[in-house]
Amino acid sequence: MGYKSNKSEDLVESWQQVRAPYGVGYRIKLLSQLLARKFTERLEPFGLTPFHWIVLCCLWEKDGLPTSSIGEKLQQVGGTLTGVLDRMEERGLIRRERDCRDRRIWRIWLTDAGRELETVLPPVAVEIREQAMHGISYAEREQFSQLLNKAIANLS
Repeated sequence: MGYKSNKSEDLVESWQQVRAPYGVGYRIKLLSQLLARKFTERLEPFGLTPFHWIVLCCLWEKDGLPTSSIGEKLQQVGGTLTGVLDRMEERGLIRRERDCRDRRIWRIWLTDAGRELETVLPPVAVEIREQAMHGISYAEREQFSQLLNKAIANLS
């Protein structure tokens, strides 16, 4: 006869799968912290933070975005936009201009210094990703990324 589990045993097994340090959430958080720590260390010589990186990535993709578009991206990771943009503007990486059609909207533009970082910083991010993904095949990386996207979508 086959083994029949009862609700009590299922609950114990479920509990063991979610408690730290075995739970998926704990391990994802740990991975996130390790990646953030490494990236922060590598951005520090440039006087940048991961929040600055997010703003730069947004603007490298499409310069002149309204602050609201960048804010949506930062909100996803818990940043505050005004302080981040203030520091970037002080460092000469961005400039802010009112939208010519709607004066309520502020647009964010890269300066030459901000554009120049596009050749410097992405290789740093790639290097950290490669360190984290060492020994993991391209197919496994793709599957991991897809699974993360599904989990994020499930909770969004």
